[in-house]
Amino acid sequence: MIGRLFYLAAGAAIGGYAVHRAHRARRAMTPGGIADRVEDRVVEYRGALQELNEDLAEAVREEEAQLLRRYAPSPRLERSEDPPRRGLPGRE
Repeated sequence: MIGRLFYLAAGAAIGGYAVHRAHRARRAMTPGGIADRVEDRVVEYRGALQELNEDLAEAVREEEAQLLRRYAPSPRLERSEDPPRRGLPGRE
């Protein structure tokens, strides 16, 4: 008798789990389920792109600082009689 009750309970649990999984799979194929998955992916990608953008901006700032240190004119080489730099010629 106890064995039958065990199999009845196990069958009910497995059946309930199977129904739950089938319902979840069916809902995933509805337009709302597909939209939810796409929205989740978009949020993930947006976060990853923001991180990438921040990393690239930081790398550009570091590279720019390095280039400025390397190629900026030193104060002792500048002459006061040089005209001030304005920009590209013809773009005033």
